[in-house]
Amino acid sequence: MSKHDSFLLRLYGTIMATLEPVAALVLRLRQRRGKEDPTRLAERRGFPGRPRPEGRIAWVHGASIGEIVSLLPVMERLTRRGFTVLVTSGTVTSAKMITRRLPPRALHQFMPLDVPRYIRRFLNHWEPDLVLVAESELWPNMISEIHDRGIPLILVNARLSERALRRWRRFPRSARHLLQSFDLCLAQSKADAERLATLGAPRVNIAGNLKFDVPAPPADASSLATLTGLIGDRPVWVAASTHSGEEEMVAAAHRMLLAYKPDLLTVIAPRHPERGDAVAEIVRRAGLTVAQRSHGLLPDRHTDIYVADTVGELGLFYRLATVAFIGRSLVPLGGQNPIEPAKLGTAILHGPYVHNFADVYAAIDRRDGAMPISDEESLARALALLFSDAARTRSMARAAAATVEELGGAVERTMDAIEPYILQMHLEARV
Repeated sequence: MSKHDSFLLRLYGTIMATLEPVAALVLRLRQRRGKEDPTRLAERRGFPGRPRPEGRIAWVHGASIGEIVSLLPVMERLTRRGFTVLVTSGTVTSAKMITRRLPPRALHQFMPLDVPRYIRRFLNHWEPDLVLVAESELWPNMISEIHDRGIPLILVNARLSERALRRWRRFPRSARHLLQSFDLCLAQSKADAERLATLGAPRVNIAGNLKFDVPAPPADASSLATLTGLIGDRPVWVAASTHSGEEEMVAAAHRMLLAYKPDLLTVIAPRHPERGDAVAEIVRRAGLTVAQRSHGLLPDRHTDIYVADTVGELGLFYRLATVAFIGRSLVPLGGQNPIEPAKLGTAILHGPYVHNFADVYAAIDRRDGAMPISDEESLARALALLFSDAARTRSMARAAAATVEELGGAVERTMDAIEPYILQMHLEARV
């Protein structure tokens, strides 16, 4: 770093280097809690899990499932432009899911911890020609090392909430230095672009939200046929990506509806599948019958709530349900992405806490493509209304799908912005 760099960033780098011996212990503790893959733990220390392919490599990084899935269309375009795509993420869940959906000529590795030696080891092996970082993954040692090596570094699908802006404003020199290391920032919205520019990002364009261009999540045809046959004509809805504190409300809403819909089937798909046993216990305490998918069970006519505690199957349950409540929104955590159920023709319910996807929900709500709720009582009332009014349910689903379709186009704008860097590589290769 130059003499003008932030003292805090230098201090961070020194601390992370000093704590390297502790990092191995942290990884082991995370492994015991099921948060690391024991067979791939070395990747988190920068050791490669496979040889480097020949030719140009585009390194694409996203923190978890949502960020990685949003980048799938960009990955596919990059492979068409001659790159092998190296995808990194930091969670076991994202690794399990993404390996099933990667395009040809793409491979997954776990992101190394932001320890200087780990980052250098990773870069020395993979030698990427281009790096795309999704949303707001600002790891100082990673960014500094990429910048120092002169590798084009682009922040894609970038977002910065008002809350994050206030936090970064406490460290303005650190924020400016990190953002000025990016060759380009492609923001999701005008508001995101303005916040990034306020913090010092020198080159900011608005490309839109890549999540609108992601294909609808897939579903296994055999599983869909099996569950469709078992469910029959039962009314079914899914509480998707739920977090702690929400499952109790979902179970309470189910109980309220039993007088009107005694054959109702509720599906709970917790955001973190490892919570499946705890969710099942919440259902039992509510006096309801439960079956868990992770235990190999299927819902029968006596099942009140089916706990879908598996990875990568939301596409299956959105296809089975007519209504979806999108979780993390009845607790103050900011909501989850409603785009996938919108693309699959599901009427959407959500709580008041949706600031992580505020623009998306605002657009869908304006078109009456979703219905806000606030607690278990309003959830039960909304479900009762939609189950009794099929025309209203279909109208909501159509409005949500149309809104998402109209807001697409971010992939084309992103690739147009990246193209000059790709052309420059071609020109340099000819010299």
